[in-house]
Amino acid sequence: MCKRNLEVMDSVRRGAQLAIEECQYQFRNRRWNCSTLDSLPVFGKVVTQGTREAAFVYAISSAGVAFAVTRACSSGELEKCGCDRTVHGVSPQGFQWSGCSDNIAYGVAFSQSFVDVRERSKGASSSRALMNLHNNEAGRKAILTHMRVECKCHGVSGSCEVKTCWRAVPPFRQVGHALKEKFDGATEVEPRRVGSSRALVPRNAQFKPHTDEDLVYLEPSPDFCEQDMRSGVLGTRGRTCNKTSKAIDGCELLCCGRGFHTAQVELAERCGCRFHWCCFVKCRQCQRLVEMHTCR
Repeated sequence: MCKRNLEVMDSVRRGAQLAIEECQYQFRNRRWNCSTLDSLPVFGKVVTQGTREAAFVYAISSAGVAFAVTRACSSGELEKCGCDRTVHGVSPQGFQWSGCSDNIAYGVAFSQSFVDVRERSKGASSSRALMNLHNNEAGRKAILTHMRVECKCHGVSGSCEVKTCWRAVPPFRQVGHALKEKFDGATEVEPRRVGSSRALVPRNAQFKPHTDEDLVYLEPSPDFCEQDMRSGVLGTRGRTCNKTSKAIDGCELLCCGRGFHTAQVELAERCGCRFHWCCFVKCRQCQRLVEMHTCR
């Protein structure tokens, strides 16, 4: 697959990097903060277990590849694809479809063939393969459901006598927010035979069935409090916490009741900035003492 699509591999790399950065942003204040290791798998052993954290990693990674490949198509980096030429003519709202619509169909199709192939080669009937394939698709759906219409006005003095529009992928941060919401409401599932095939169904029969856009997981997560290298858990010792917060980023919850250290730290920051004609801004360097709290 890689050899047949050498020109796309740089987009895959960018998509993977995008996924890591977004995962770390979304979980920056959680006990599990999406830490990466200098080994494979890059997220450690956490993703080898069927937890909701693994569900998020698979979803955001699949979305990252689809997003990066789609953007590469639109920017003309790839010979195999370009703009989406199926979007043309006049819309029901009366504007003219024009410009370069993002070719999300190609990006999604490539992500399916590239990201899903490992699960399909394992045999898609295993519980974990079913979970991974479902979450991969949920990641791609997060882009599809948030596609936007961007427009440009044409006319005298910028009036909107004529408006041309095109379809664009959402900012990846929006995709991350959407998948983080799905993580918070993820459904615990178990494999069950439905007809002649195996499918994942909610473990609790009182829960409504999950949709294609929801994340699913097979086993509960550890609490991520204490270091356990066998499970790939790094623990929260030494993590910075918020003394005044009652949420998960607060010292009580993030430090798992172990308490925290407080230290005075000197921060250097820009201050007294002034604009000088023409055209630059000049600032002074100021020192400020702040309290920093870290988990015991």
